[in-house]
Amino acid sequence: NQLGWDTHQQNFPTIKNSLAPPIDQGISALLADLERRGLLASTIVLAMGEFGRTPKINGNAGRDHHGRANSIVIAGGGLPGGTVIGRTDRQGDSPTDRPVTPADLAATLYKALGIDPGRRFETPDGQPIRLVDQGEPIGELF
Repeated sequence: NQLGWDTHQQNFPTIKNSLAPPIDQGISALLADLERRGLLASTIVLAMGEFGRTPKINGNAGRDHHGRANSIVIAGGGLPGGTVIGRTDRQGDSPTDRPVTPADLAATLYKALGIDPGRRFETPDGQPIRLVDQGEPIGELF
């Protein structure tokens, strides 16, 4: 598929036949190798895109960009496996339960890495800034 994961056309056969098998095999092999080497607890594996896909199929049998809902896979780093957080409406269009913001994700990753997401810094001109602004770690993961 020349467009990669940008499946604006022929979404389902492209994912089933071309895209999902190698990423499934690759992530599975990576996680198994990290576990075998004793590194999974100290390594975070993150699989995500910058947005989700529309729940509605377009005229080219594809799915378009969708900023209201997205799926993310996080593994390792001492975080619990098999945890599902959040839910969308029946159409998969909008979050209905436990939405997570990009700032929440960043705060979660920093906390899992042992870095205080609320840490403050100063700009060269003395302005205070937080490492993560307006985000909180996802409590269910800690």
